[in-house]
Amino acid sequence: MYHHTIKKLQKNIKRHVPATALVGAGLLIGILTGPFVFSQPVSNANILDDIQNLLQGNATVSPAPIFNGTSQEEAIIRAVESASPSVVSIVISKDVPIIERCQSDAFSDLPEEFRQFFGQRFDFSVPCETGTERREVGGGSGFIVSPQGLIATNKHVVSDAQAEYTVFTADGKKYEAQILARHPSLDVAILKVEAAHLPAVRLGDSSGLRLGQTAIAIGNSLGEFNNTVSVGIVSGLARSVTASTRQGEVEMIENVIQTDAAINPGNSGGPLLNSAGEVIGINTAMVSGAENIGFAIPINAVKRSIETVSASGKILVGYLGVRYALTEEGARIEGDESGRAVEAGSPADRAGIKEGDILIAVDGQKIDAQHTPAYVISQKNPGDSVELEILRGNETIKLQAVLGERS
Repeated sequence: MYHHTIKKLQKNIKRHVPATALVGAGLLIGILTGPFVFSQPVSNANILDDIQNLLQGNATVSPAPIFNGTSQEEAIIRAVESASPSVVSIVISKDVPIIERCQSDAFSDLPEEFRQFFGQRFDFSVPCETGTERREVGGGSGFIVSPQGLIATNKHVVSDAQAEYTVFTADGKKYEAQILARHPSLDVAILKVEAAHLPAVRLGDSSGLRLGQTAIAIGNSLGEFNNTVSVGIVSGLARSVTASTRQGEVEMIENVIQTDAAINPGNSGGPLLNSAGEVIGINTAMVSGAENIGFAIPINAVKRSIETVSASGKILVGYLGVRYALTEEGARIEGDESGRAVEAGSPADRAGIKEGDILIAVDGQKIDAQHTPAYVISQKNPGDSVELEILRGNETIKLQAVLGERS
């Protein structure tokens, strides 16, 4: 029997129904859910092998009755069968200290005459580090986005620069993964494995999602059960959440999909599918202390990252250089405690944006709950010139800004 230590991760949900963005208000920034950390290494137990064989049709079983499900059930089954070969498990390995009990003489550092005075040794058992060993310390999920070995996952799954990451594909093959790029503002990372002719998923269009449509989450549930499937619906759109890891790192993530399909730390980084088997999001976060509330990053926000990594080897994201709240009320609540609202020398500063300006639109795109300034700017390239529509007092003005590169 495996004993797992499952840590609940705190998530605070914030609702924003903005029409504008007020420059100058503080905004909480950081990282989100940490990957599942388990107390035992991933094991190829016989029972799991049997289940895998059953799922892949390799086991000898008695004839089963023909399935006559509803059209919705059949669509879900087809979607899962289509996408499952592209879903991977990511295992995190790291050198960890070996701690043992060692004998220590409390008076070993005293002069000899003092040691003779006490006349005996005073040994104590104390913990000591006797070396290091490589262990599997966590896991997550991902999915293949190109036959040449590009894999998308969450940034928080591969956040440890000292760790090594191993990818296991659905057919049982093992690959060492290289981290090509981590997105500076989204919880997205792109990995590369040395392989060819891998089965890539079909990427859908998250811009047309509707409340109530089917959502299917696939991933490495609880860090052990590969390609576990959960089904629900799209229960919310354009959410903004403040999410945190066990290490206390926090991040505001905007414009995410809310779903009641079960999302847990193990299937973080796995795909959220529609009933056609297309990826509509990346499983990202869950709400601690609540059931059936999970979040996924829309796939349209990720497509550009995949494209720029394929072309340049890194994720290119535009940068403006302002801190903002999405409403005047939010500005009053958040306050401006962290310094300048417009960073000195930033593209916003050079364009003439001032604290207290209200950003109405970027390149004609109105600012609202689904199109926040951070999201709109992140879809631009460094070096792009953008037109900013600003409300300053009672006057509407237009400014031009040349975006920098966000690091």
